[in-house]
Amino acid sequence: MTSVSVPAGWPATEEEARAVQDELRRRVVRDEPGPPPGTGHVTGVDVAYDDERDVVAAAAVVLDAASLEVVAESTAVGRISFPYVPGLLAFREIPTVLAALDALPCPPGLVVCDGYGLAHPRRFGLASHLGVLTGLPTIGVAKNPFTFTYDAPAAPRGSATLLLAGDEEVGRALRTRDDVKPVFVSVGHRTTLDTACAHTLAMTPTYRLPETTRHADSLCRRALKEATASWQDGP
Repeated sequence: MTSVSVPAGWPATEEEARAVQDELRRRVVRDEPGPPPGTGHVTGVDVAYDDERDVVAAAAVVLDAASLEVVAESTAVGRISFPYVPGLLAFREIPTVLAALDALPCPPGLVVCDGYGLAHPRRFGLASHLGVLTGLPTIGVAKNPFTFTYDAPAAPRGSATLLLAGDEEVGRALRTRDDVKPVFVSVGHRTTLDTACAHTLAMTPTYRLPETTRHADSLCRRALKEATASWQDGP
């Protein structure tokens, strides 16, 4: 497990964080198709918090995209690097997520975030932020539609409808199980929405959420439990 300090010069105010978003958002690449589903690696990242102890744990879990078997995993733990502000959650998570990715022994391939990319009030959620900083192809697969609207997809698995901010398409509501609530897919960086949805379906053979998310969620919770049991005054 890697211990992480808050990076020097990390934004400390909402104004500073929004300025960083504005600068980095211009670097998002949306005209690449992304890696074909079922090839190479797919990596889930997720975080767990203990706000009372000011601790965040991140996990990165690499799966073989064809078999969905775990190839590698890593964790990182640090202090929460930014206060809770809707729309700026990436600034609480990025340092530990980057550390977890850096600790992997193999290339991550496509990175799948439990959250949003373009489907974000400022069109720059965690998936986009992480993609720009790492150069990796990224997508966001969220459990809820945040502030956006959608019509319910048809009941069969694979059905999808537009996720909308007014008239702007920011993602899709995608049914990964028959008659089960959809997930909400958005582009992060260096991939298309069609590719993002195809990957999401390839990663959900049994459950509503992608296998990447399920593994990363379990691992970051274990890492947080271990860290808070052993930390006293800090890492």
